[in-house]
Amino acid sequence: MSAIQKWSSVVVLSASTFISLLTPARADEGQSRTYQNQLTLIENPEPLLADHPEFVQPIVELRRYEAPLLVNDQGGDLEVRAWRFSYNARGIIEMPNRLRSDQTAVIMVHPWGIDDGQGWRTPEPAGAADFCTPEKNHLAGRHTREVIDPLLQRLRPRLKLTMVSMRSREYPAQQKMYRSIRHNPTDEERTQGRNELHQILHNFDYRGQPLQETLSLSADLPVVDYFKQFPGLQAGDRCNNQGFWDMPIPVSSDVTLHRDDVVIYDADGYEPLKNFLKEHGVRHILLTGYATDMCFCKTTAGYENLSRDFNVFLVGDATLATFPANSTPKYATNAHISFASINQLITQASWIRFTDSADLSKVGRIE
Repeated sequence: MSAIQKWSSVVVLSASTFISLLTPARADEGQSRTYQNQLTLIENPEPLLADHPEFVQPIVELRRYEAPLLVNDQGGDLEVRAWRFSYNARGIIEMPNRLRSDQTAVIMVHPWGIDDGQGWRTPEPAGAADFCTPEKNHLAGRHTREVIDPLLQRLRPRLKLTMVSMRSREYPAQQKMYRSIRHNPTDEERTQGRNELHQILHNFDYRGQPLQETLSLSADLPVVDYFKQFPGLQAGDRCNNQGFWDMPIPVSSDVTLHRDDVVIYDADGYEPLKNFLKEHGVRHILLTGYATDMCFCKTTAGYENLSRDFNVFLVGDATLATFPANSTPKYATNAHISFASINQLITQASWIRFTDSADLSKVGRIE
């Protein structure tokens, strides 16, 4: 952020008025502290999430505050500046955080390997999957390469876990290819799994039926009849061909997946994921992936689950929302991240950085 951003006034919010605004952080496991919820107005703040405007429309709000250090781990070596929105404070609240990297995991939600050369592709002429068109899937793949994968590669060496969540259950080919919460395959198994997946994906017939040419409309309710027979999204057997959703989905080739990265499947449910994270001493989650308005929030590894048991930071420029009726995801992503910020903390890739300094006075605005 710009060095010209200064503090101009202080707003002190009483505990009785905003008792639920910010939860007291833990300096150590089992030890609580009193959080002084003192908000300092920021003058002339620059837009948030402005590093990748092609993918995310920057966040602009009339009023922004600086709050004190929230998460304050003893021996913390990972700085994660974050923000949230409060209607009661009537603006955005920003705060620094200091996390222990060995108690932090990064999770990428639903990096589906579609239209990426691995064999699973959008059926023609009218099929739909992932971001629903090949062009939009390619755009999401470029976002993965340019934003998410560099972040994962930068964080992976020092974080406790790097994880990926995928839809459905774990198929035999996936079990052989990827480490899961149950099994870490050998090199021989991985080779066998890749060969099996290649055969499955390349032997499928990716031809569905074309759009309906005629519709039967009543005189009284033609609009109702129209949408019943021609809905906006048809991803079933008619357009995608029978068996399309019964195949194992590969992790996107746009992600540099390491052999110790863990894949979690939606069918496993949240409890096994929660237990796995806690068994590995994870307290903090950096959440990335797709799609901001659906899987990112509501699936097994979505923030609606994780934020009940962990300190969750949504990486706002490392996610994309679905974007029907638009050629760009930036406005949809802005909107869904903005709504999430009412009850979640938002960060961005450039606000996540390692530090080995013990001087807490240096934990503040990232210039």
